[in-house]
Amino acid sequence: MSLNVLIVDDSPAMRSFIRRTMQLSGLPVDAFATANNGSEALRVLEQQSIDLVVTDINMPEMDGAQLVENMQAREATRSLPVLVVSTDSTHARVSSMMSLGAKGYVKKPFSPELLREEIERILGGVQ
Repeated sequence: MSLNVLIVDDSPAMRSFIRRTMQLSGLPVDAFATANNGSEALRVLEQQSIDLVVTDINMPEMDGAQLVENMQAREATRSLPVLVVSTDSTHARVSSMMSLGAKGYVKKPFSPELLREEIERILGGVQ
């Protein structure tokens, strides 16, 4: 299985870091798409085939919570797995994001191994 991953974060450095970490983790990623915020992410999802969304929460224009809500409201993106990657790992925040529809949550900073484990859990194992 080869993955098409959308990375959503308002920091270009963090998008690059997540991409590099995923590459180092050994995940079978075929292509990466990126977005600065939830609004851009929704446009990407309309135009490209994506297997996994990795998103931050705190972003301008449309944050990660609003992105997940919008994805859940759309038939075409409702079943798409979302992994939240955030510095905010309070129980309330994690619970909130999971109740909105996120499938996983990783606290920044993270290791390639942790990211891979969570993605494999979300996707049910990847080759």
